[in-house]
Amino acid sequence: MSTMTEALTRIRSNGAATDGASALSGALLRARAFGEAVALGLCGALLLGIAWQIIAMRAADVPTPVESLRALQSLLANPFYDNGPNDKGIGLQLRFSLQRVFTGFALAALVGVPAGFLIGSSKRAWQAFNPIVQLLRPVSPLAWFPIWLVAFQNGSRAAVFVIFITALWPTLLNSATGAHSVPRDQRNVARVFKFGRFAYLRHVLLPHSMSATVTGMRLSMGLAWVVIVAVEMLSSTPGVGSFVWIAYNAGDLPQVAAGILVIGLVGLVLDLAFLKLQKAVTIAEVHA
Repeated sequence: MSTMTEALTRIRSNGAATDGASALSGALLRARAFGEAVALGLCGALLLGIAWQIIAMRAADVPTPVESLRALQSLLANPFYDNGPNDKGIGLQLRFSLQRVFTGFALAALVGVPAGFLIGSSKRAWQAFNPIVQLLRPVSPLAWFPIWLVAFQNGSRAAVFVIFITALWPTLLNSATGAHSVPRDQRNVARVFKFGRFAYLRHVLLPHSMSATVTGMRLSMGLAWVVIVAVEMLSSTPGVGSFVWIAYNAGDLPQVAAGILVIGLVGLVLDLAFLKLQKAVTIAEVHA
């Protein structure tokens, strides 16, 4: 009896050791992959800096990377100062821009996701609305700005609705693609079990199409962040676009370059956040 107990104890110890070794090996692999990603990212940044320096040496007015980084450091030293409408810190400018982007993006998601599910699930809805979508989708978002400006008589609100139009199409079309790609077997099972609309939405449509929908939302956010800069330049409303334009008119090109770096960094953070959400939704869909 004691021999059997010792054998079981030995097996459990070996199993625990194996699990511990596997966990350590997995952690080392993840650390190695992270280190490689960081190293490659630094190499890419170095190549960009070299190319930038070469351009700055050939064009006298283009600020060098060092000058731009110094201007960026100056911007970040006091990001929330407020000396009037045309002199605000970069933190306040980012807050204005992000408020407009997230407001327009939220409106686009509220309209685009349900409309996409409807178009993707119903052939009649697709035939009715697809021509309208294909007619309006190629129009540049900036072309809508005069219309919204006349409608609202307010540059900030017009900018929000330009972002709404920008973010609407990728969200709607990807949601429609996800809804349309629900397997026929799952639809038949839902009919057999007499799922109501809410049950079908919850147990079939959402789990299957959420990955495509989040992909569309990620694309929408990227486009919205690109467009907001141009819209704020046109509307002269406070924001990162207006900040860059004012710096350019003042002849302060290092500040322009610093503003571009800020815009790029914020865009990178937004994209990484949606990429993480996309991966989480994809994993949840696989395990569903």
